[in-house]
Amino acid sequence: SNKLPQIYEEFSVKPDSMEAEIMKQTLSECESTGIEGEEKYCATSLESMVDFSTTKLGKTVKAISTEVSAKESTPLQKYKIEVAKKLAANKAVVCHKQNYAYAVFYCHKTASTQAYAVSMVGADGTKVNAVAVCHTDTAKWNPKHLAFQVLKVKPGTVPICHFLPEDHVVWVPY
Repeated sequence: SNKLPQIYEEFSVKPDSMEAEIMKQTLSECESTGIEGEEKYCATSLESMVDFSTTKLGKTVKAISTEVSAKESTPLQKYKIEVAKKLAANKAVVCHKQNYAYAVFYCHKTASTQAYAVSMVGADGTKVNAVAVCHTDTAKWNPKHLAFQVLKVKPGTVPICHFLPEDHVVWVPY
């Protein structure tokens, strides 16, 4: 982050713009130490994402992401869960797409994350093959995390589960 002015110049980003602030936040997250028990890495290529994932999970891994069958944007609607399948007991590397001038994925592995493949159908018939993750130990999370505010719970009291957007990738051994 000490090279931010050069980075802004390289990508023609105005230092006082919203884009600059988002890039700064991404760099800050990538440079910070993870929470206790988390192994993390910011991948800037598919190769580096694969390398990190195979280092943490072994050589035989598969990547899964949420896929929506709709050709256009899907409206906010209710979904019916048809099937939920647990993936690789407590072993997953999750890579979250970050906002930056080029591809950056925040990849991390924690001992207390369980991944699921979930098939759903929307009220309008849209089919979704989603990836969900459940964080079973949130005791060391920041108490101000949005999940705790939305669910009105405290860190470490209940698992926190959520679906992943289409541009995030979960790696699991197989």
